[in-house]
Amino acid sequence: MTGSKHTYLIVLAFVLFVFGLWGYFNNPSQEPPWPNKIPGFAFSPYQEGESPFTSLYPSRESVAQDIQILSQSTHAIRTYTVNGVFGEIPALASKYKINVALGAWLDDNLETNQIELDSLVSIVKNKPYNIVRVMAGNESVLRKDLTPEQMIAYLDALRSKVDVPVSTAEPWDIWIKHPELAEHVDYLAVHMLPFWEGIAMDSATDYIVEKMNLLKATFPNKPIVIAEVGWPSSGRSIKEASASKSNEAKFLRRFIERANQENYTFYIMEAFDQPWKDRLEGSVGGYWGVYDVNRQAKFEFRSSIIAVPEWRLLAASSVLLAIFLIMVLLIDSSTLDNRGRGFLVGSSFMASSVIVWLVYDYSIHYQSWVSALVGVLLLLGVVGVLVVILTEAHEWAEAIWYKSRRRVLIETETTDENLPFVSVHIPAYSEPPEMMIETLNALAEMDYPNFEVIVIDNNTQDPEVWEPVEAHCLLLGERFRFFHESPLAGYKAGALNFALKQTVPEAKAIAVIDSDYMVEPCWLRQLAAQLINPEIAIVQAPQDYRDHQQNAFKAMCYAEYKGFFHLGMVTRNERNAIIQHGTMTIVRRSVLEEVGGWGETTITEDADLGLKIFEHGHQAAYVEQSFGKGLMPDTFIDYKQQRYRWAYGAMQILREHSKALLHWKSTKLQSGQRYHFVAGWLPWIADGFNFIFTLMAIVWSALMIANPIEFNAPQMIFSLIPIAFFGFKVIKMLILYIGQVKTSFITALCAAIAGLALSHAIAMAVLSGLFIGRQMPFVRTPKQADTLAFTQAFIDARMETFMATLLLVLMGLIVWRVGLDSFETTLWIIVMVVQIIPYLAALILSLISAMPKLSAAWVGVEANKSACHTVTPPLE
Repeated sequence: MTGSKHTYLIVLAFVLFVFGLWGYFNNPSQEPPWPNKIPGFAFSPYQEGESPFTSLYPSRESVAQDIQILSQSTHAIRTYTVNGVFGEIPALASKYKINVALGAWLDDNLETNQIELDSLVSIVKNKPYNIVRVMAGNESVLRKDLTPEQMIAYLDALRSKVDVPVSTAEPWDIWIKHPELAEHVDYLAVHMLPFWEGIAMDSATDYIVEKMNLLKATFPNKPIVIAEVGWPSSGRSIKEASASKSNEAKFLRRFIERANQENYTFYIMEAFDQPWKDRLEGSVGGYWGVYDVNRQAKFEFRSSIIAVPEWRLLAASSVLLAIFLIMVLLIDSSTLDNRGRGFLVGSSFMASSVIVWLVYDYSIHYQSWVSALVGVLLLLGVVGVLVVILTEAHEWAEAIWYKSRRRVLIETETTDENLPFVSVHIPAYSEPPEMMIETLNALAEMDYPNFEVIVIDNNTQDPEVWEPVEAHCLLLGERFRFFHESPLAGYKAGALNFALKQTVPEAKAIAVIDSDYMVEPCWLRQLAAQLINPEIAIVQAPQDYRDHQQNAFKAMCYAEYKGFFHLGMVTRNERNAIIQHGTMTIVRRSVLEEVGGWGETTITEDADLGLKIFEHGHQAAYVEQSFGKGLMPDTFIDYKQQRYRWAYGAMQILREHSKALLHWKSTKLQSGQRYHFVAGWLPWIADGFNFIFTLMAIVWSALMIANPIEFNAPQMIFSLIPIAFFGFKVIKMLILYIGQVKTSFITALCAAIAGLALSHAIAMAVLSGLFIGRQMPFVRTPKQADTLAFTQAFIDARMETFMATLLLVLMGLIVWRVGLDSFETTLWIIVMVVQIIPYLAALILSLISAMPKLSAAWVGVEANKSACHTVTPPLE
């Protein structure tokens, strides 16, 4: 690890903070002790993997073992059906002198209901002494499987056939809503489950007492039995009710003490976790047991309650993982000051804590092979997001908190005789001749002794487009040569390779500009001199634009472009890892020929060439000042296609150079160069995988709407990650633009909107480039195009508009169908808002592009100053 002694103090401070934070949230809670025996347990004896939905039922032996376990801690059990082995429970329980509240399952199938009741009567008439009461139906009226009238008929018939107290089990509010039921039972079998009502755990016991008093006042002559009372140990929240092991332990220990004081008869819901109930009750369904599915106690019965008993191990694990991440992030960090180091250390601890908590949280849930596979994929996705966040944090730190720049461009003074002969190449295809003539005139005004200009027009079919340019080259003299070739393969790379063959022998350097660029007179004089240093093979200046004040759309695009050239390229230059772009670039001719010329297998031949040159061990010089200005895309669709091409080409480069970038192939690439070429494109790759996440979110949201009971919102951590990632990206962009690019907040916000508007196009390019891999035709970015109509703007952003509309509709349906009682559902809605924002940004930017008279003044972006007469170090 490179760095000062202060780094170790920063790490130590975060270690203490992490342990302190874990300790704070796991402060022991003293609760009333659990008694040796409680009145009763609700008892479902399904083992792991068993379920009534798959007709896999417990064996008689396993039921007997469960009853034996419970005999040490309860006086009674309550059952739910007498079907099959469940009808043997009274006989099995009698061996351990356990009383039974025998239940019959009643639903909307009247035929099976009668079979169930007949079986119950038969069991009771065999007079096992331990059947102390029966319950016909469990929340049958609540589920609306039976009407109160149907239930009354069943109760009356049952009471006439058995000589033990009869009731039906319903939540307290159903008894209040249908008081007529009480006239046909011997006692009230009441469910008290404050979790389902969204009552905070700390208030839950008092809430039960309040409702019991209401029932006593309403039905003064009826005994009341609490047939179910409990709290889940995991799953979604509802209003103020949160499911956790510590909350389950606290609630039950507090309730049991209060219930004994109030002399309640009760059955704890429930004895053993039942994972199959997730299908009935969602994510909390399988976690109501006092014992887990392996029949192990889930919490302490008498000692203090600690939310996460393993917190010390988890804290230590997060510290160790954070130290590993810190060692990686602080490699080659000698120029970072303590603020930068502290920021990266903090980011590492944040990432490690999230990963450790995610693994722990997922490990304590019951998993099927499907959920386990989904969990692994989600974990990989979260790790991927955190990797992107850490790389973004690294760029953030290096852009702001540095002590000095290690590769500051030094202006080279030399005589005209020592300046290299430069051949300036201009590829063109169907470009407006008036625009190209302006480009050529600017080149003719350059203050440079030895240069030529080669214009290569490839495949333009209309002579009226290219012939005026050819004629103007003749007017400008022998330095300017024009070639029209049709057909010519290889797109722009093919044109540049053709121009290379036409270059005069004495040319030592090749400069390339786009056909719309008007260069400053000092461009070659100030930058080509860098090639006197034999190690320099590339001299690169930023792309810049002269039409940003034309309207608001172009001003927003101009603001967005600035980030790459004044932030990303500056930090990449620190490790000789800039992205070469095909305008305002100068490359040593011998090196260009050494690497085989411009690559014709990728549509971003410029970035590909730069990487090949680095692989051969050469260096690049980057100057942050502007030496020429071109024209921006006129419409949103052109802006989007341009970025699609850049992203698609980047993925082609990653595929073709993967062995070199991953060090599987011997090249002269340095580790810092590998890092920047991979990390620099990670945000684009993240956009691609975020689109996959969006599709999955759409499917999951549809399932939530179709079946809100079985399909709950994802766990909190999986919602917080995309929200945090989006917030981190936006905040980083705003801070860097305001602090380093020196823009106003409004300008930075406009840049953010323009950047977000490209997210879908980038995602499609990334996925196509990575997984489809077909050669994409070169797409020229039109300049000086006709402005599209307002309605055309919707067409240009039609896919983004469709996605935004779909997500908005799903959001509305979730709010209507599911509600916002669950905190996880609220977070999921926020996730969907985050997913919508880039699509809305695209529509907004497309509409703005259709309003060419909308003033650029409100964007507030300032033009880059002319670089002639001075070359200064990158902005600090």
